[in-house]
Amino acid sequence: MQASLTFVLAFLGLMIAEGAAAADPGTLAAAARSILGADQGVYVEAADGTVLLSQLASKPVHPASVSKVPTTLALLKKFGPEHRFLTLFATRGRLIDGTLHGDLLVEADGNPALVDEDALLITQRLRAIGIERIAGTVRPLGSLIFDWQSDPDGVRLGAALSGQVSGSAWQAVQSLASSPPPVSSAATPAIEFVSAAAPAALTATSAEHALVLHRSEPLLFLAKALNDFSNNIFKPLADAAGGAAAVERVARDTVPTAMRSEITLGDGAGTDPRNRLSPRAAVKLLRALEVELAASRHGLIDILPVTGIDDGTLHNRLNDAEAIGRVVGKTGTFGDYGASALVGAFPSSDRGTVYFAILNHGVPVPEARRRQDALVRVLLARLQSRSWNYQRDPRPAIARVQVELP
Repeated sequence: MQASLTFVLAFLGLMIAEGAAAADPGTLAAAARSILGADQGVYVEAADGTVLLSQLASKPVHPASVSKVPTTLALLKKFGPEHRFLTLFATRGRLIDGTLHGDLLVEADGNPALVDEDALLITQRLRAIGIERIAGTVRPLGSLIFDWQSDPDGVRLGAALSGQVSGSAWQAVQSLASSPPPVSSAATPAIEFVSAAAPAALTATSAEHALVLHRSEPLLFLAKALNDFSNNIFKPLADAAGGAAAVERVARDTVPTAMRSEITLGDGAGTDPRNRLSPRAAVKLLRALEVELAASRHGLIDILPVTGIDDGTLHNRLNDAEAIGRVVGKTGTFGDYGASALVGAFPSSDRGTVYFAILNHGVPVPEARRRQDALVRVLLARLQSRSWNYQRDPRPAIARVQVELP
């Protein structure tokens, strides 16, 4: 990092001494060749579409988790930013003296962020309607994901409902003023799963009745958190958007015709070896995402991490006084494929929002990141960057979840 900073400062000093114009394409092209290497792709575009830097910009390479940008776009187009994933807890059993005789049915639609804190809120609601024990099991209906993993048999969710959660999860729930009063402030709420004979009147054809409805936080906040940490649970989210083929179709329809062949998506998270993006197509997708967000009066800072401010992949990058809070973007890293990427945008004084994509291939990840940050520092300085008007939302995700009686 120190070597990169030294080079950047020396380079900028030389350009100023020579009286180079701030946005001189030749200056930026020289910086790209020197910092990234002539065999690496980069593309930079001003708000009005002026190309400020283009090096191997049409060459598709593996973008790693930058693949999440088109997935995010496809999700917003299909559902909108306020969409909430629903998980309905129901039963065909009967409640007798605190015991639910029958399975706990979980009708899930693929919420990727159902975690321990959510299970505790659900447990509180179940206990509030008198359920202390369940003589049955958790039976998922649909795509159930719990604690960032597929849970087709409901084993992980069942353990959490029975109180097997971390102390920090219970503390987080207790801190919510709007949550139902805990059964005991000292003990984690739990449902006991027991073996018991079902009442004679209960049959397999008993009518199903709803118990608790869980609504995830809105998609905008959910996608922001997943993008901040580049969580690969984006794979089932791509399925919710129609699958990788549907995400690819949305992405290709978004960019100019000449760029459509520069987009290939085998999955929506960035782990498939077939994934490909060119730097210029990545920038066009980022701008399309911005347009989609603007329709609901949101911006890129509402769904992608901001350097040095948001926790996650960009928290410790470009976080010094000259760069912190100036870049919103998406990282991508997959060492097995030799892929490392940084795609983003920053506001400038005379060029409006500047958009860039740096897609490295065949460069060791630590070195690729150093080169990316070094070039971005040149862009920030030469293009008179400004900070985003952004403050991180400090609320935990659980504060935006809704758990209610149907």
